[in-house]
Amino acid sequence: MTKIVLLEKIHASAVGLLNEQGFTDIAEIPRALSGGELLDALSEADAVGIRSNTHLSAEILGASRRLQAIGCFCIGTNQVDLTAAMALGIPVFNAPFSNTRSVAELVIAQAILLLRRIPEKNARTHRGQWDKTAQGAYEVRNKLLGIIGYGNIGAQVGILAESVGMRVCYYDPESKLPLGNAKPMTLDAVLEEADVVTLHVPGGSGTENLINGARLALMKPSAVLINASRGKVVDIDALDQALRAGKLAGAALDVYPVEPRSEKEEFVSPLRGLDNVILTPHIGGSTEEAQDNIGREVADKLARFLKAGTTRSAVNFPEIAHLEKEVRSRILHVHRNEPGVIARMNADFAASGLNIVAQQLQTRGAIGYAITDVDAPISDALMRKLCGAPATIRCHLI
Repeated sequence: MTKIVLLEKIHASAVGLLNEQGFTDIAEIPRALSGGELLDALSEADAVGIRSNTHLSAEILGASRRLQAIGCFCIGTNQVDLTAAMALGIPVFNAPFSNTRSVAELVIAQAILLLRRIPEKNARTHRGQWDKTAQGAYEVRNKLLGIIGYGNIGAQVGILAESVGMRVCYYDPESKLPLGNAKPMTLDAVLEEADVVTLHVPGGSGTENLINGARLALMKPSAVLINASRGKVVDIDALDQALRAGKLAGAALDVYPVEPRSEKEEFVSPLRGLDNVILTPHIGGSTEEAQDNIGREVADKLARFLKAGTTRSAVNFPEIAHLEKEVRSRILHVHRNEPGVIARMNADFAASGLNIVAQQLQTRGAIGYAITDVDAPISDALMRKLCGAPATIRCHLI
């Protein structure tokens, strides 16, 4: 029986969908695991579902011999060693679209609150101060929203921003078709001209400290910064200095360079206590709707792979579209991408008197992935031969 392990309080919709697809051996663990605990949990797992706080390193993956697939029930996948997973023949799936609306709504809400100086008014009122001044408080109408990273979320933010009367510009290193009336600009131009700058870039070395002291200095003193992308994109110390020096009107952050691993661990940041800063605990996608959608989307991808070998939308793997298994045997074969592998495998089928009904092959870099349908049983001897071939990385019979 296929065993699936779900960590970190993944939404019940995931279990519901997996049950509907016939998977019943599901272990739910309501927290992130590491080290020996994680190894123990994965020792008998065929698939694992995680969120952002469980890290699957090359060492963990190498020791998890049964693991066939990984589901990241979130947008990001930097908590998984994708290269190591691919080398081991393990596809990784995520949910790049399911929480787009939730994050976009939070960004627009934060933009309105910051431009109206609501965080400061709120803090002062809590302290008994009755500050009714309109100085420094602005409507969002006709203000310029600058989006850095015009992907799925960035584009959605732009659409919502225009619906409340904002003008929109964006910067993306790749050429992107603008939606609505959004205008592409250089990175420096976005920072210099925008009243609200919002970040929607991927993590990694290419974007680490993308917003540093020099780039913060380009922004208008009346402007505000929002980061709902990755924590290391902003130099927090530089941002702290800019805010305390009055060189920036405010900021809202939902992600941080270092985040607590659980509710019991204290959140530490130099930005704590600043009245003009909104700090939220990585909740951009934490709505009931988004979590329900994420649970269903990723669980569906895991189920399709486990039942049919489908790898469409895998982030690290050759992609093969879904095709229902309607034959007796389906062999999933991951191999080194080198000449002759498929020819030798097909010769082995022929030598066993088996006729191939259908076959799909895709490659990605050093990896090849083939799905072969045979309308007959596959012997243990043939499976041992296929799995033991020199170029084989992983071979599995459905």
